[in-house]
Amino acid sequence: MDRQIATPWWRRRRTLIAGGVTAAVLAAAAFGALALSGVRSSVRVPAQNVTLGTAEPGVFHDFVALRATAQPKDVIYLDALEGGQVREVFAQAGDLVKVGQPLLSFRNTELELDVLDREGRLVESITQLQTYEKQLEDARVANEKAEAQIQYDITRLQRTAERRDELVAKGYISRDMHEQVHDELDHNRKLLPLQTSSNAEQDALRRRQIPQIQSELATLQESLKVTRGKLDSLVLRAPVAGRLTDMDIKVGEIRNRGQRLGQIVADTGFKLQAQIDEYYLERVKPGQTGRVTIGDQEVPVRVTRVDPQVKNATFQVDLAFEGAMPHGLLPGQALEGRLTLGGDRPALVLPAGAFLERTGGDWAMVADAGGTHADRRRIHIGRRSADQVEVLGGLKPGERVITSDYNGFEKVDRVVLTK
Repeated sequence: MDRQIATPWWRRRRTLIAGGVTAAVLAAAAFGALALSGVRSSVRVPAQNVTLGTAEPGVFHDFVALRATAQPKDVIYLDALEGGQVREVFAQAGDLVKVGQPLLSFRNTELELDVLDREGRLVESITQLQTYEKQLEDARVANEKAEAQIQYDITRLQRTAERRDELVAKGYISRDMHEQVHDELDHNRKLLPLQTSSNAEQDALRRRQIPQIQSELATLQESLKVTRGKLDSLVLRAPVAGRLTDMDIKVGEIRNRGQRLGQIVADTGFKLQAQIDEYYLERVKPGQTGRVTIGDQEVPVRVTRVDPQVKNATFQVDLAFEGAMPHGLLPGQALEGRLTLGGDRPALVLPAGAFLERTGGDWAMVADAGGTHADRRRIHIGRRSADQVEVLGGLKPGERVITSDYNGFEKVDRVVLTK
């Protein structure tokens, strides 16, 4: 009768060791095969929760969408130049005002007293300068009279001396009378050059001082005008014609110097202000044109200023209307439009979407032909618009890309699309 032969323990141990080694080798081979096959991290997402866009040959329209608001072109702020207590209010917010129209008046006793004091001191200084100027002129006239008197005396004495020379020779007069005339004549002849020299020096001094005096007088007169004008500043007047806004002031209120009182929206029309995504900062330049929709009409606009400061991922541009100002435009009115950045050109285009915010256009999830999954792939995009993306590489015509938000896709290589 056959009987089972027991396997020795050492042989069983050898068999177990050999089996374990074989299993380890098979496991390592299987792991290597999986690694070589490119197993990826993935996430499962319902297909209805994503949006697929197809890369297709077409025309890329290079523009950026605009959402602009109408703003007054010129706003004039009204500040209190001197301040004080409000005496009268002549206009209210919302009123249309003309140039120079009084808006309100202040009472400021301290300012009025100060103006009177300054005005008195300025008038005194002006009077002193004018008196000195008159003294210089009087001195000039006196000097000229003195010189003229000496010349007259010389002429008179010379004639007298000539007559007495004849009379003394005939013995009709004494020699003392003859010498007296000649002495006076000699004296005046010596005085004339001294007077002439003195007149010349004083006249040169006067000529130097007169311009200085006139300059100081002009400065004092201007200071007097400014000082008196301080009282005029107690009446606030409209510097331009327009609509008065943001002014709510009551009689009796105290307003300090420099305090904002209101503003006037001038009758110079409107401009547009728009916030644009910072991605387009280097591409938006003054002079570029676009169009905005007002009612059922498209109106041409032009970029006039670009503020390069980025706030909340956007920057601000100012735009002006080309041609006549549209009728019926209201302050703060929102307008939709588009700003042309470049010319249209043929390209492989992909619909724009939220995926660009997380990928920056460097990669995308490209779906397979059956639409069961989408794999990460590096792509190269060029220009963007609100509707399109210009594809420069990484995609072929007809391939589909997940263009919706990539939240949760940043660290996965595959998105499995489930039904």
